[in-house]
Amino acid sequence: QAQLVESGGGLVQPGDSLTLSCTDPGRAFIRWSMGWYRRAPGKDREFVGAISAIRDVSVYGNSVKGRFTISRTEEKTTVTLLMTNLQPDDTGVYYCVADPTVPWNWAQSPWQNIYAWGLGTQVTISS
Repeated sequence: QAQLVESGGGLVQPGDSLTLSCTDPGRAFIRWSMGWYRRAPGKDREFVGAISAIRDVSVYGNSVKGRFTISRTEEKTTVTLLMTNLQPDDTGVYYCVADPTVPWNWAQSPWQNIYAWGLGTQVTISS
């Protein structure tokens, strides 16, 4: 069964770190690029970052560069998003995604073009 399952969301304070994980239990997307989008309250979905299926090349949205890191297991079934120095503007629902295209154009493309989405996990940064 093709599904993406996120975990690891929660409530943290500004400056804290948090790690999100996304698993592909059915191995449906192991040859696809995988990544993350987020939706802040009252805003549209925003590209966070993604990693390619071949060579594990990662790309990031401008607002998270230098703070977030994406990695993928050798089996390609799990993608991890390490988020550091979190700020209130990082608050939102984080969605794991998968798509057969390479990820370096995702930031400039409509989020609606992304094929597969998880249900999302809430991340809240508040003091």
